[in-house]
Amino acid sequence: MSEDSDHNMKMCCASCGIAEVDDIKLKECTSCDLVKYCSDACQQEHSPQHEAMCIERAAEIRDELLFEQPDSSYLGDCPICFIPLPLDLDKSIMMVCCSKLICNGCVHAIDRREEEASLNSLCPFCRKATPETDKECNKYRMKRIEANDPVAMRQEGIRQYQKGDYVRAFEYYTKAALLGDMDAHFRLGLMYCNGDGVEKDRGKYLHHMEEATIGGHPTARCNLGYHEEEKGNIERAVKHYIIAVAQGDDDSIKLLMFSFKDGDVSKDDLAAALRAHQAAVDATKSPQREAANIAGI
Repeated sequence: MSEDSDHNMKMCCASCGIAEVDDIKLKECTSCDLVKYCSDACQQEHSPQHEAMCIERAAEIRDELLFEQPDSSYLGDCPICFIPLPLDLDKSIMMVCCSKLICNGCVHAIDRREEEASLNSLCPFCRKATPETDKECNKYRMKRIEANDPVAMRQEGIRQYQKGDYVRAFEYYTKAALLGDMDAHFRLGLMYCNGDGVEKDRGKYLHHMEEATIGGHPTARCNLGYHEEEKGNIERAVKHYIIAVAQGDDDSIKLLMFSFKDGDVSKDDLAAALRAHQAAVDATKSPQREAANIAGI
């Protein structure tokens, strides 16, 4: 299809041919970006002719999203110092009062300031009093859940999962995922993979892993790479590994090294991926975080 014909298809309804002028507005096919329609009736009528092309293009669009290098990990930046958060969750603290993930460097620096000035301990972000009991933590968390906070929902899902209540964990993960939480997608994928409280479903496992991957979850991407490798899709697997390595994921380095030994990755591509990995790790460093690490936090 030429660029001109492609442009014309988007200027006119693909079914009846009416042009997009004056008060006539066309809307794109809900699955692809190839054609437009003037009404639902026209889209339905044209569906048999367009279906094969639509499915092919929708798969291409999905792959474009899937293999795009994310600007950052799903964790984002620390809301205090605005430096990317490390992938190691032990190096950050989740504040139950506001569901913000704060790096250990900022928490340590603020704790020292409060201690030196004999100030009450407050959340570094929202400045609420730090909860001291499990009851207070639960109260804060439920308040955030009532406010439709996806992070709080996911955290409650984790609590329920650890207690063995997979049904409630699934409910909280599902709500959080619908609100855009990438780690909730990842955890839902694992539940479908392992059959924890749900029937094992490979298709749903892959769907949630893909959603998490598109949202910048390197562990989900690593899992997809391994899945592709098992299927014999080595080129796709290596693409996933390289992107995950560039995000700073250590597990993907191991898998990429195996691919290199098997001759599926060039020496130059491996070296470039390792440089990108180091750059991603270096981007998460700061004097405050190093001080927290020395202090054993």
